[in-house]
Amino acid sequence: MTKSALQIARAAYQPKLPKALKGAVKVQEGAPTQSVADQEAIKALFPNTYGMPMIQFVEGEATAFPAINVGVILSGGQAPGGHNVISGLFDGIKALNKDSRLFGFILGPGGLVDHNYKELTADIIDEYRNTGGFDIIGSGRTKLEKEDQFEKGLEIIKELGIKALVIIGGDDSNTNACVLAEYYAAKKCGVQVIGCPKTIDGDLKNEMIETSFGFDTACKVYSEVIGNIQRDCNSSRKYWHFIKLMGRSASHIALECALQTQPNICIVSEEVEAKNMSLDDVVTYIAQAVANRAAQGNNFGTVLIPEGLIEFIPAMKKLIAELNDLLAEGSEFAMIKKSAQREWVISKLSQENAAIYASLPEGVARQLTLDRDPHGNVQVSLIETEKLLSDMVAVKLAQWKEEGKFVGKFAAQHHFFGYEGRCAAPSNYDADYCYALGYTASMLIANGKTGYMSSVRNTTAPAEEWIAGGVPITMMMNMERRHGEMKPVIQKALVKLDGAPFKAFAAKRDEWAIETAYVYPGPIQYFGPTEVCDQPTKTLALEQGK
Repeated sequence: MTKSALQIARAAYQPKLPKALKGAVKVQEGAPTQSVADQEAIKALFPNTYGMPMIQFVEGEATAFPAINVGVILSGGQAPGGHNVISGLFDGIKALNKDSRLFGFILGPGGLVDHNYKELTADIIDEYRNTGGFDIIGSGRTKLEKEDQFEKGLEIIKELGIKALVIIGGDDSNTNACVLAEYYAAKKCGVQVIGCPKTIDGDLKNEMIETSFGFDTACKVYSEVIGNIQRDCNSSRKYWHFIKLMGRSASHIALECALQTQPNICIVSEEVEAKNMSLDDVVTYIAQAVANRAAQGNNFGTVLIPEGLIEFIPAMKKLIAELNDLLAEGSEFAMIKKSAQREWVISKLSQENAAIYASLPEGVARQLTLDRDPHGNVQVSLIETEKLLSDMVAVKLAQWKEEGKFVGKFAAQHHFFGYEGRCAAPSNYDADYCYALGYTASMLIANGKTGYMSSVRNTTAPAEEWIAGGVPITMMMNMERRHGEMKPVIQKALVKLDGAPFKAFAAKRDEWAIETAYVYPGPIQYFGPTEVCDQPTKTLALEQGK
């Protein structure tokens, strides 16, 4: 395989570890925990893994450990740093005993069920250190939720002598990890299950999980490109760029990129919902900013739009919720001719939602009825919100022009930044953070824990001072409706409107809206001064008052 100069140089990078993980460790237990909501329901579903204490690793005395076999799965969408989680896990179990072995299941959880795996040796691991992507073993979105899947997985686990399984994934993948841990604990199989927090969306976090890995890198990649667009925008001075950013339901990526690049407009979905804004309210807000800049002779600008915006507009949210139930598995919708689907949907919806659905452009209406994702939710990435908004802004500005309220020109360009950031080479932060998460997972295994998620905190400080430990996955759970049924899932962490990152943005956005205050972050830097290369996200720094 031909390697770039960066790949060759990056292979030599040695990720940093918290001081507590550099030698022997011991467990320091905190107070028992409970789920964030629906405590009785969650406890009933997870009697063997509910209420466990939070864990912190501190320096301990050297202990001899037997050799252990560990399995690892990459689950869900890719995020920068996944290879370093596996590297940290590998180095951790080898530090415990040089004869320990690591097996990777191919293409996600489906590899466990289908008995598709390969042993990850030192030669393989060394090829992937500090690289982006999940291609060492691939990833997949198979959900582990059925007893026959658990039993098929158990067959290969027993065959390979695997003591523990590490599932690297987002909120839904780690929910599956918790379900699997509970099942194996109930059956006394002697198999531990550990989770690692992965998602560029940034919505898997709490007091013990400061950030999900990949968020740092993805935001830096997107901010670089937004900065490039803003520089082009300020050079030609003739386009408004509508930029949709990956992030699923949460607006963390859009907010972080706004803090890094200072666009004219950034919509925050959570605020739209809190203010009960309609689609027209959002359009009017953008159009007014366009008109204000045009009055100064500036017929250009940038608008950042979170991927899941459409779901947060209260009226649209109600419509989508009803559509999700209407189009759940077994629906007769799939049998309806494409030409008749729109009318069929309208006939089945409540009067209020039918009126909203009927008012939507045909393309957007069709996008709302496309196949659901594996979790039963609308695939928001397929909804061209950026085009919908720019079209509606254009219509409103044309109306205002006739009324004498708009004197400029309006031309739009559209972008969707998603896949561009998912497999980027990890930033120094993500390289270090991921390696520490993997190493922490090995310590959780060594100490006999199951149903825990690897946790590394205090990450705005130097890596030496990071705090490594574990958090019970059940602590993060609540009950949500999926595929028309109530299911236990990890609660998504949305943007907090009373949090420091949003407040910092809100204090400056009126100034950014009228001025051309763009920041151009440039490409991710790996080699150079600390103040350039090793900075955490602005979100994390603000949250910790740094």
